[in-house]
Amino acid sequence: MKRREFIGLVGGAAAWPLTANAQQAGGKIVTIGILAIEPWPPIDTFREALKDLGYIEGKNVRFEYRYAKGDNERLRELANDLVGLNVDVILTWGTDAVLAAKQATTTIPIVMGIIGDPLGAGIVTNLAHPRGNVTGCSLHSDELEAKRLQLLKEAVPGLSRVAILFNPTNHYMPLALQSARKGAQVLHVSLGVYEIYDTRTLDAAFVTLTEDRPDGFLVPADPFLVSQRGRITQFAIEHKLPSVYTSREYIEAGGVMAYMPNYKDGFRRAASYVDKILKVPSRATSDRAAEGFHLSINLKTANLKTARALGRTVLRRLLAGPDEVIE
Repeated sequence: MKRREFIGLVGGAAAWPLTANAQQAGGKIVTIGILAIEPWPPIDTFREALKDLGYIEGKNVRFEYRYAKGDNERLRELANDLVGLNVDVILTWGTDAVLAAKQATTTIPIVMGIIGDPLGAGIVTNLAHPRGNVTGCSLHSDELEAKRLQLLKEAVPGLSRVAILFNPTNHYMPLALQSARKGAQVLHVSLGVYEIYDTRTLDAAFVTLTEDRPDGFLVPADPFLVSQRGRITQFAIEHKLPSVYTSREYIEAGGVMAYMPNYKDGFRRAASYVDKILKVPSRATSDRAAEGFHLSINLKTANLKTARALGRTVLRRLLAGPDEVIE
């Protein structure tokens, strides 16, 4: 499975009925709602891309931000709040944010920044022609966690027991766990599942992980886990635990290796979708992102003896080298 064949776009600029503001985008300020667990750097990329398309905040566009601050249960309430404001478009980050927005409205267009598997999560029934009011960027993620596990195995050949963090409140997580289990079976690796959905359960998982002492650490894509990236990467460093993450934010927090979608590219494309929805509604068409996944290795990680060896091993073993090496 090649790293640049994963990411695609669901549908196109769908022909939804536009609100009065959107129909008159040339002369009025349009309102874009942003629904996510927390502020995230790719959301800044989305705003910058809109600016490049001519949307100037305070002049012809305004943003309404609704962040759940790590609590997935709040997303439905926040989505209803955005619908009550009659925003023109809702941008989402994360599976649960999309589901909350979809439950809140069937008329306001919803654009996914990036989502793991909209088909598997029941958000759409067809990727090329999603129908309804949801479109945006998706990952072909059936084998994603298996691929991360493979990278970890290649980096640490003696790997036999791997811990995976699992947030049961995230509707994407069962798909991620299914992928990881398939990979573990092929690689003859045992997988230990540690449920985490708030800071209390994260604390408890750290205690159990310290006792269990796995050989490696797998952290699937999850907005709450990303919000706790500093604590998670520090734990891995202190316990000399080889690890694979899902975004560059983990690397910046001290993580060793991340295999990830090009989130910024996905959110740039989301901006182009919003622009099409507001300006030129048309029949849905399929598209595909030019840039797929991105492998980043951090060789600076302090106090983790395996960091440099892990990086060198991956560089030698992978057919194509990492896209980024931090030294």
